[in-house]
Amino acid sequence: MVCRAALPAGAVEWSEASFGAAACHQHGDPFPEATRQSCVESAAVLLGAVGGDGPLPEGTRRPEAGLLDLRRELGTFANLRPVRPHPALLGASPLRAEVLAGVDLLFVRELTGGIYFGAKERTEDSATDVCTYTVTEVERIVRKAAELASSRGNRITSVDKANVLETSRLWREVTERVLDQEFPDISYEHALVDSMAMHLLSRPSKFDVIVTENMFGDILTDEASVLAGSMGMLPSASLGEDGGGIFEPIHGSAPDIAGRGIANP
Repeated sequence: MVCRAALPAGAVEWSEASFGAAACHQHGDPFPEATRQSCVESAAVLLGAVGGDGPLPEGTRRPEAGLLDLRRELGTFANLRPVRPHPALLGASPLRAEVLAGVDLLFVRELTGGIYFGAKERTEDSATDVCTYTVTEVERIVRKAAELASSRGNRITSVDKANVLETSRLWREVTERVLDQEFPDISYEHALVDSMAMHLLSRPSKFDVIVTENMFGDILTDEASVLAGSMGMLPSASLGEDGGGIFEPIHGSAPDIAGRGIANP
């Protein structure tokens, strides 16, 4: 992880901090206190992949736990993932070139709520992960999506599972209220997450801004990397209320190709 602090006259100061699997081996935790302090004091965070090769030290938390802690600490509730296939990489996608023509998507994923941050319980016979969303959480991510859509095509697709999940019914109701009352110039539609997974590969050029909850966004954006030809081609910005944020690629650490000189930086 590299943290950036803004200085006077446009200067930039960089500092490095250990995070993820590397921090597990060096400090016994994926998000040690020194790293937390450095991130809090910086204007932005440039984050590398959190994974690693081989087993973690016994008793340490998983590297992904540090990622959730970082997002919570900085309040980065809005994850932006643009998907725009590069002409030189059309052949790298398994989809036909005509399917990829005109694809220019922006995913707006809610990043600090939902099942990833809900209460968890594990017994010998069962496991529970609680998914919770508040009205406030849905309002602010929908507003962010609408602000972004207003500078693009004025179109939003909201993805949920409202035919089954109560959290998705709340999501849909709040989305409609916010867009109808605050952004009347933006057209919107709803899509169920399972059908959206199909449409994303069969007619991706029909969508513009896609807003969705935490887990659905995680899955759909990984799927969308197929459109760009590689998961390594998708950038990610996680933003909070007060500027700054976390900036990263969405790929893993790929330890299987480390040192072989075949990764394209």
